[in-house]
Amino acid sequence: MIPAASPSIGRKEIRSVIRVMRSGQISQGPEVAAFEAEFSEQVVENAECVAVNSGTSALHLILLGLGIGCGDEVIVPSFTFAATANAVALTGAKPVFVDIEFDSFCIDPLAVENAMTPRTKAIMPVHMYGHPAKMEQLTRLCAKWGMDLIEDAAHAHLASIGGQKVGTWGTAAAFSFYPTKNMTTGEGGMVVTRSSDLAHKIRLLRNQGQEIRYHNELVGLNNRMTDINAAIGRVQLRKLRDWTLRRRDNAQFFSDHIRGVGLPLVADGVEHSFHQYTIRIQNQNRDTFSQRLADLGVGSGIYYPIPVHQLPSFAGNHSHMPATAEAVKQVLSIPVHPRLKRAELRKITQAVNHLASLQGSHE
Repeated sequence: MIPAASPSIGRKEIRSVIRVMRSGQISQGPEVAAFEAEFSEQVVENAECVAVNSGTSALHLILLGLGIGCGDEVIVPSFTFAATANAVALTGAKPVFVDIEFDSFCIDPLAVENAMTPRTKAIMPVHMYGHPAKMEQLTRLCAKWGMDLIEDAAHAHLASIGGQKVGTWGTAAAFSFYPTKNMTTGEGGMVVTRSSDLAHKIRLLRNQGQEIRYHNELVGLNNRMTDINAAIGRVQLRKLRDWTLRRRDNAQFFSDHIRGVGLPLVADGVEHSFHQYTIRIQNQNRDTFSQRLADLGVGSGIYYPIPVHQLPSFAGNHSHMPATAEAVKQVLSIPVHPRLKRAELRKITQAVNHLASLQGSHE
């Protein structure tokens, strides 16, 4: 079976963990500080970086740092992982769900504008599968109405628009280092911002509200990253650029050779990070297609089968979102990770093309 995702942990990562454990400095310390500095330099054009224990924590702390809470609204896509909306709800604010664009799977700026109210404090686009959202339009909207723009960049390490890196467009951004992401720290996340004041506040919030021990300046959380996680991240970061190039090469191979299904499009001027290579199964049952792929030795993933506004945790929102409704029935992500060999790329392609050719058969 070719797995849908394959985290790559090598000897250097293992040695880095042993080194930290032998040092006796295991909690947040010099490794975290070094990881923040290196991520800033290599991924987000020298913006300020604050490492935390998950991508969800990164989103949550950004919202708290901006003072968003009860009575406020934050516009989010419904086609995303629940963590995007969870982070909003945990502040006491209301996530307002809107539709996506058909081609990019990213939030639709027109739907955003139509959903704005006097209570809207921020827009939170998700760079879905590694394709950047339309940040130029969203930036203009936020500037016009005085709102914050918060990037959920969990999928989008090294993605860019017109040469400007994802994570540097808005007020702040959140990256994830979950094991299946483009790089990992085991568990972890990163807040990115160009605001020194916001970065300082988030550093307080992640550490029980204190900069100096026992001198708590505000009510905070324990969202720190450990030096063990940061050490893994520092090694992974040195591999990220090559891994991203391999993902893009693998994606290009699929786009050149796969037939009979909807292929992901890349907008002009965009550098896609291809966290996922997501096809659309439009003329067959997607779930059956996925099972048949597995029978042929090819893993796949469905991201995401239920729109967030229809989950029990956010029940009661009945907004009409036609592009989202189509996506949840059609999307299927096939392996694109950098560990794939050329023979595996051919096997995946042949399996997809074979099943696509059966589109007239009965399910």
